[in-house]
Amino acid sequence: MTAASAAGTATPQVSLVPARMDRLPWTRFHWSIVIGLGVSWILDGLEIQIVSAGGFEQTLQMTTSEVALTGTIYLIGQVVGALYFGRLTDKIGRKRLFILTLAIYLLASGLAGFSFSVWFLWIFRFIAGLGIGGEYTAINSAIDELIPSRYRGRVDIAVNGTYWGGAMIGATANLWLLDPNVIAVDWGWRIGFFIGPVLGLIIIYLRRHIPESPRWLMTHGKLAEAERTVDEIEAGVRREGVTLSEVPPEKAMSIVEAPRLGFRTVSGIFLKKYPKRSFLGFSMMVTQSFLYNAIFFTYSLVLQNFYHISKADTSVYFFPFAVGNLLGPLILGPFFDTIGRRKMILGTYGFAGLVLAISAALFQAGTLNATTHTIFWCVSFFFASAGASSAYLTVSEIFPLELRGQAISYFFAISQAAGATAPAVFGVLIGDGTTRGPLTIGYFVGAGIMIAGGLIAWFCGVNAEGQSLEDVADPLSKAPAAAAG
Repeated sequence: MTAASAAGTATPQVSLVPARMDRLPWTRFHWSIVIGLGVSWILDGLEIQIVSAGGFEQTLQMTTSEVALTGTIYLIGQVVGALYFGRLTDKIGRKRLFILTLAIYLLASGLAGFSFSVWFLWIFRFIAGLGIGGEYTAINSAIDELIPSRYRGRVDIAVNGTYWGGAMIGATANLWLLDPNVIAVDWGWRIGFFIGPVLGLIIIYLRRHIPESPRWLMTHGKLAEAERTVDEIEAGVRREGVTLSEVPPEKAMSIVEAPRLGFRTVSGIFLKKYPKRSFLGFSMMVTQSFLYNAIFFTYSLVLQNFYHISKADTSVYFFPFAVGNLLGPLILGPFFDTIGRRKMILGTYGFAGLVLAISAALFQAGTLNATTHTIFWCVSFFFASAGASSAYLTVSEIFPLELRGQAISYFFAISQAAGATAPAVFGVLIGDGTTRGPLTIGYFVGAGIMIAGGLIAWFCGVNAEGQSLEDVADPLSKAPAAAAG
């Protein structure tokens, strides 16, 4: 199985690279992918929790609005990083980007810990956001392309759900770092900014041994390198004592030169060739982002204003909420590969919305307390977390390989923009806590939005479970049937 000619010529090249990757059993190689690449969401959850807890406002003499703006600047950096690096990872490869973006994050987050002024902190929070935003695009692309098709759903969903593991690490660290009786005020928050870089230094070493995606190589004129990479992966699998079956020749795919991906070409692919899938990705990303931002960024205010929980004690209620969000993708993820994408997305989005609606009715009736309301949140977001993770899986697998990174970045940016409005809206609905009516309406609206997102996935979704990425969406470089012979 050799390349007949260099990529980019008129002669199609025949390759079994996708089929060979998909027929692999689960091995240590795949665990190295999960550990080496999956840390990105842990770092993001850690960053959000560290920054939201503050501590630096006293040292840098910041106002409340400036503290809030610090988080916004980080999120803006994520959007810019996703858009810029999303296009770049499609152009120059997954490996270069997941090394570069992690290095950017490590440097920026570490330097933020040395901040001596507000402007210095903001600059490096923005740059750290750039790195994490780039991680989202490069990592989701690489995971989907390196993991066998029958495991792709559960792995992608579980990895995205580890965001909450990072948030729990950050919340736990803050119990000591922000306690002036344990660590001086000027040092606690600085140490918090160093936690992510220390973890990242370990991971960047592991990433050096993760190969470039053979699928990306195959579709970018580097078929011989793609074949060598798969040969090396298979050799490692055989060293574990696994016997690999031969791949039938009829599973081969013919590759030709892909078209240039200018803005007009990319827009045409999203809006003309795949309008239904684009609407699906837009709907799933926006609905989950709106609900998450609405609840997550205001749950502390709800506990304080309606249940009279002190600000210091609200963190106690955060942990079960985070645990539910972490367990949902881990427990429900495998069913996205067995029961199927459309059924599970409808179920997770729908059940999350239903539980939220029930809790809204009970909240309005005054029958909940802080504990029981938190239990309802935990149950709702156990399902919502798996659904939200499946949104990232969906947009990363239903479009052609050559613009996978860009697809993730565009829908991520749209969802962040939509989600950014939710905390402000729900903050107004909460008000001073004297009336429950407005917030109840907000909860019902949020529940309806999630249920609508699930229904859209049912009618517009793609049954991608167990399918090769190349079967879900033809690569732009796939040879037409006539050219393939």
